[in-house]
Amino acid sequence: MVRIHSFESMGTFDGPGLRLVVFMQGCNFKCDYCANPDTIKRSGGRLVEKDEIVRRALSEKAFFGKRGGVTFSGGEPLLQAADLLEVFQELKEGGIHIVVDTNGAVMNDDVRRLLEYTDMVLLDVKGVDAAKHQALAKHRNEQVLKTAKYLEEVGIPVRLRCVMIRGRNDSPEDIRLIGETYRGLTNLDRVEVLPYHTYGVHKYEAMGWPYLLEGVKEHTPEEVDRLSEEFEKYFPNVWTQ
Repeated sequence: MVRIHSFESMGTFDGPGLRLVVFMQGCNFKCDYCANPDTIKRSGGRLVEKDEIVRRALSEKAFFGKRGGVTFSGGEPLLQAADLLEVFQELKEGGIHIVVDTNGAVMNDDVRRLLEYTDMVLLDVKGVDAAKHQALAKHRNEQVLKTAKYLEEVGIPVRLRCVMIRGRNDSPEDIRLIGETYRGLTNLDRVEVLPYHTYGVHKYEAMGWPYLLEGVKEHTPEEVDRLSEEFEKYFPNVWTQ
């Protein structure tokens, strides 16, 4: 059994092509801007049989085309690496492309085994400055770069995903630190600049949780362009949502 939050079919923002997105339940981070706070609590969601994920993926395989597949997001999917191993093995036997969307802060033998069946990783980088990262994600970030280096060693393509929050991690200095830290990765597919949004605010209200970024404004299109230009100083392939 694995604990999931939900499924989303025909996802287009969570890896190459059209994808079935499996939102896993439970996260070791508690980011101030999290759009899915209902996935954080590890005891939430619902338990499903591993076969349910495999059956659903195979039933949708015809829609994936040459580039699509299944993305495991969350929450933090690598918290359930041991339970997902059999699922990944069966998906690979079925010819399914597998992407893992992770904060990069979980690494152990179960994770390393799971990554043997993983075709691409979406690595969520909140920033490099340790104090800012702790304030924003309520978790240390030392392991994130170590995970990036490990993924390079084993040759798994990586897309960096950088959510930019006004006044928190969007300064030229913040972007410079990300650029100088990660631009040397030889397995880097692209860098995704994801502007902060407030789509999940209603979930905080429903859960009775305070929304800690109340009053923080979204970037204007012109500001997003400037953020992209800053990233392009360090990375050749920058994509903006």
